[in-house]
Amino acid sequence: MTARITADLLLPPADGRERPDGPSLPGQPAPADPADLAAYEATLRATRNLLERQDPEGWWKGDLETNVTMDAEDLLLRQFLGIRDEATTHAAALFIRGEQRDDGTWATFHGGPPELSATIEAYVALRLAGDAPGAPHMARASAWVRAHGGIASARVFTRIWLALFGWWNWDHLPELPPELLFLPPWVPLNIYDFGCWARQTIVPLTVVSALRPVRPAPFALDELHTDAQVPNPARRRAPLTSWDGAFQRVDRVLHAYRRFAPRRLRKAAMAAAARWIIERQENDGCWGGIQPPAVYSVIALHLLGYDLGHPVMRAGLESLDRFTVWREDGARMVEACQSPVWDTCLAAIALADAGLRPDHPALVKAADWMLGEEVVRSGDWAVRRPGLAPGGWAFEFHNDTYPDIDDTAEVVLALRRVKHPDPARVEAAIARGVSWNLGMQSKNGAWGAFDADNTSPFPNRLPFCDFGEVIDPPSADVTAHVVEMLAFEGRAGDPRTRRAVAWLLAEQEPDGSWFGRWGTNYVYGTGSVVPALTAAGIAPGHPAVRRAVRWLESVQNEDGGWGEDQRSYKDRSWAGKGASTPSQTAWALMALLSAGERDGDAVERGIAHLVRTQAEDGSWDEPHFTGTGFPWDFSINYHLYRQVFPLTALGRYLYGEPFAPAGARTGPAGKS
Repeated sequence: MTARITADLLLPPADGRERPDGPSLPGQPAPADPADLAAYEATLRATRNLLERQDPEGWWKGDLETNVTMDAEDLLLRQFLGIRDEATTHAAALFIRGEQRDDGTWATFHGGPPELSATIEAYVALRLAGDAPGAPHMARASAWVRAHGGIASARVFTRIWLALFGWWNWDHLPELPPELLFLPPWVPLNIYDFGCWARQTIVPLTVVSALRPVRPAPFALDELHTDAQVPNPARRRAPLTSWDGAFQRVDRVLHAYRRFAPRRLRKAAMAAAARWIIERQENDGCWGGIQPPAVYSVIALHLLGYDLGHPVMRAGLESLDRFTVWREDGARMVEACQSPVWDTCLAAIALADAGLRPDHPALVKAADWMLGEEVVRSGDWAVRRPGLAPGGWAFEFHNDTYPDIDDTAEVVLALRRVKHPDPARVEAAIARGVSWNLGMQSKNGAWGAFDADNTSPFPNRLPFCDFGEVIDPPSADVTAHVVEMLAFEGRAGDPRTRRAVAWLLAEQEPDGSWFGRWGTNYVYGTGSVVPALTAAGIAPGHPAVRRAVRWLESVQNEDGGWGEDQRSYKDRSWAGKGASTPSQTAWALMALLSAGERDGDAVERGIAHLVRTQAEDGSWDEPHFTGTGFPWDFSINYHLYRQVFPLTALGRYLYGEPFAPAGARTGPAGKS
């Protein structure tokens, strides 16, 4: 019989308030084994903490922390539009200064190496805030920038921002013509060959690239230049026989084309870009629920004559304000994105697997909110799947254009754990989500995040695309989550599921791990794939599962936890190496538990690590970045990961895997 947490054993809130869960948590007595008892008590604390974090509307959302380029570019946007105010500038500068390291630089993840473009953008933002270039912290930053190639060595996006104010020459940037929108979907380098995040950014930037605006600079940036604004000598042309060399020559041709582009064609292309942008604005004013496309869309429309009072522009600017997180010290951090759907489905799974009754009000309210967020209209994904009926869920509060496969799989898994008063409504939504996910399977049997078969080799070769991954090929972690969902739906034997399982088995690294595209990195990939394989019927004794177990055991830290640094994306020697974190420890434990290692030493040490590092209020601290936007180029610290994944791991340790037959599940009073 599966155990459940009792209301009597829930710890009371520290402030003496009535428990948010009330008397609706029936359960069994606490376990007698001391180690299990410690895990049980940690589970109670974490459950209470997570319940207290739920919004009255039913959702959860943790801060989504990235790096200071979001904050710097927000100030540069406001400067460009003429709406920058002192209060906003002061609060942003307070945050940016707080992220600077002793050597004067900024990194893109906690403990990471200095990053040139982030340092340049942060420096410029602080100049906007009035920090003098001769101030010690500014002098250290500019000296480091010069020593590492200056502005000429920065990424394209950074130099675009600087070109807007004349700090860089537009002629020394890759050309991006708006006529790109007229390429049909079957022609290489059409906009649908790009991942949705890149597509949403590139379309407005074609307008910016065509118009090449320059607003008066409020100051000079001579201290960041090492030359007379010429392209970095290190960026020499590659041989014509290489793809890079070929695309560099194409860029030269496009630079020549802009001088002779037919005016009527260019005008039509920019009008098409404006329509494309406006058609994809969400109801709350944002674009795709993420900050970068919103920023560039606002700039593009402004350049095309939309004044700041226009409803489209007003809504867009208001949406950007909603990406702001105000901290207790008065600092202002800008989120690149918001993750309420993702956080809510993961929180519901964690609470259910930790023993919360399936009809508990918190779970029912979460299910209601998730049902209300279902995407029921077609988006850009339909270009590749025109006959597929819509269904599924996006990541953000408002994003009907780009539902994603990962969220849809996890939402289905979450809804299945809830006893909802309207089961027919739940069944209908799940059926649509499952059907949509199956329809988005790529030709190789796996799944990407947003599109099917988004695997063109050409977009990443463009000189313009040096800012991270710009295509959306299938990944092991997304595919694993879909396989896990399909197994939960009784479709483990479906030929499409078996193809995906075969793909996952073929993708295993020689050391037994799997690459993690959307989480860091091999620990995340392995923590996603092993539970999916065992759910789909792969036996714990299968050689692939055994190799994964051996790898996880080999990279466990001495303190009993697991961790992996973002540098593993660039340097394979970092795989599975890094300071222990709650989320990565939980991922490893979830894999080991699904592989039948419940009584093993690695699991016992990992559970002890989670118990030992938990705070009194039931939370965990996690400054390290364990999420991924673009591998290496854009790292994420999801602030709720530190809470939901440890709780999931603890629950599965106490109560067994959700796929195990009920009679074989573990109860907290023993290890049967």
